[in-house]
Amino acid sequence: QEALYPIYRTDADGKGLDSKHKYTLTFAKDQLPPVNAFWSLTMYNLPQSLLVDNKLNRYLINSPMLPDLKRNGDGGVTLYIQSDSPGADLESNWLPAPKASAFWMALRLYWPKEGALDGKWTAPKAAMVK
Repeated sequence: QEALYPIYRTDADGKGLDSKHKYTLTFAKDQLPPVNAFWSLTMYNLPQSLLVDNKLNRYLINSPMLPDLKRNGDGGVTLYIQSDSPGADLESNWLPAPKASAFWMALRLYWPKEGALDGKWTAPKAAMVK
């Protein structure tokens, strides 16, 4: 009840996450992780499971960053999970993936609300950009 950790090792099609692909993770309007404290999405390389060095020195995207994230037209938030920048206008929503490596991500919900604990809210799947 103090923390919940949905883990991302595969994409929406069940394929392992790999930086040779680009992914999006979209939280629909009013579907951000339901927490009383805060949430974070952290990137790790494989096989070492270390933080991913990148030009932004960004290793996670979290709820305190929400005011700086670009919102979708419908009010949702899309995160861009890829090794190269999605473009200057979307960099606020970019979680840099490693170069030429598999990776995994941890979504951490601290002091999750009932919707996360009872399964009414589920974490969105990582979608490979085709």
